Amino acid sequence: MHIRKATAADVWAAGEIYVEARKFMRESGNPDQWRDGHPNSSDVAEGVNSGVSYVCVDGEEVVGTFYFRVGEDQAYREIFEGEWLSGGEYAAIHRIAVKHRGKGIAQFIFEECFRMFPNIKIDTHRDNLPMQRTLAKCGFKYCGIIHLGCGEERLAYQKIK
Repeated sequence: MHIRKATAADVWAAGEIYVEARKFMRESGNPDQWRDGHPNSSDVAEGVNSGVSYVCVDGEEVVGTFYFRVGEDQAYREIFEGEWLSGGEYAAIHRIAVKHRGKGIAQFIFEECFRMFPNIKIDTHRDNLPMQRTLAKCGFKYCGIIHLGCGEERLAYQKIK
């Protein structure tokens, strides 16, 4: 497997991974996250244009997709009921989804992101228990609660290498 920036040729495959991820979330007790049809292939295409969409590829198959950007993320400016592990420059991961659950793809993505940048912040929905378990398994520490621009609450995590 390897990670690379997504291209226009990856938009459809990444969009399909998001469709399946929304279905999995509903089936696993998380019906509210990504309920509005986002993220989707349009979000991937926007990310391709701005250089923040990435894919995980196994052979020729796109098996994961995510947003990765170094720099301040507005949603992470203020944290409640806790604190970040440290200040300073960080990278944010958003919209991570994988095609085959239980194959270590998310863990591989996190490891590769740390090769790119040693301080990463991420958030997830309170009902997204599979992602919370994956984050803990990968060494992320729960830091508190953040609020998205739309006002929705998310559980915030950080890992520093």
